[in-house]
Amino acid sequence: MNKICIVCNYNLYDMPLLVLENMPYGAQNLPTTQTLSADKGIEIEVRQCPMCGLIQLNNAPVSYYKQVIRATSISKEMRKFRQSEFKNFLHQHSLLGKKLVEIGCGCGDYLSILSEAGAKAYGIEDSKNSVQSCIKKGLMVSQGFIDDPDYELLNGPFDAFCIMSFLEHLPNPNATLQGICNNLTEDAVGLVEVPNFDMILRSNLFSEFVSDHLLYFTRETLIQTLSRNGFEVINCCSIWHDYILSATVRKRKSNCLAEFSSLQNRICKKLHEYIDRFPPGRVAVWGAGHQALTILALPGLKDRVRYVVDSAEFKQGRFTPSTHIPIVAPETLRENSVDAIIVMSAAYSNEVASIVQSDYSNIRYLAVLGDTGLREL
Repeated sequence: MNKICIVCNYNLYDMPLLVLENMPYGAQNLPTTQTLSADKGIEIEVRQCPMCGLIQLNNAPVSYYKQVIRATSISKEMRKFRQSEFKNFLHQHSLLGKKLVEIGCGCGDYLSILSEAGAKAYGIEDSKNSVQSCIKKGLMVSQGFIDDPDYELLNGPFDAFCIMSFLEHLPNPNATLQGICNNLTEDAVGLVEVPNFDMILRSNLFSEFVSDHLLYFTRETLIQTLSRNGFEVINCCSIWHDYILSATVRKRKSNCLAEFSSLQNRICKKLHEYIDRFPPGRVAVWGAGHQALTILALPGLKDRVRYVVDSAEFKQGRFTPSTHIPIVAPETLRENSVDAIIVMSAAYSNEVASIVQSDYSNIRYLAVLGDTGLREL
């Protein structure tokens, strides 16, 4: 039995929250006359992760967990609901004519609706028979199962994806989600739906526990799981009589820090121009916090600052890391004065500047380094 969280790999609570005996091996494992005598019930333990809070079963997945088996096509109400939902999703995210892949498409019930709604819809399904059924319907489906972040989907990358009531079956949802993410375009969006455990809790629906479903997502734990695997959650809400949690996601983009480099160069230039106005060794800095230490490490500043002033006694008598500039007490400004002070004390800079102006009249020039650059006082 698994005692490690399927999603975050933390140790589950030692004691199960619930034990259900003589449960069906699987919701799709319906015995025939020939197999009836061999059919035996199993024990299910419901456990929770103390770290991420996810409710989960600690039994092995059912043998057919890679396959999507759904009978929702029988319901006219569900078909009508999906037609409206998929149409809105495609229009809201400008996906008409764009490539979308359904992960675990079964016999193509939802894939057909997505195609009718205007998507260039593809599917992936583990069951060979289901794939053949899809192909007979004219659907673009390949056989396979994403169980690795490096799994490469045919016809990718995709502009969008959906995974409908399938994620909760998976023994390694992280690998599947990461594999999906790596087959998407940079601006891709997705639709992820799972049974709504928030509703199950409110309604005390113990009958919702089934060996097919290893994972029981609340809104919070679904968002956490998607976020840790490369997605930003745009919206997450309950749908379909509160039975389903539906999350709209986008692929997380890498932050662009090009402006940081540009600002770094501008600040370095401004500091050198300011220091150039004074004789060598006549400029000091006030502030030995992490921002000041980083700025002092900019090219060429190491040998141009006489010392760094800081009021924290535990910093005094030491040196700045990397640049090795002495850190001194404020009294040094009287005993071993300089012509100019550059204040680099982040959120405390205005307060420090006021102290210099009121207590150290021998300092003729004062400048403050802030978010917008160097400001002379």
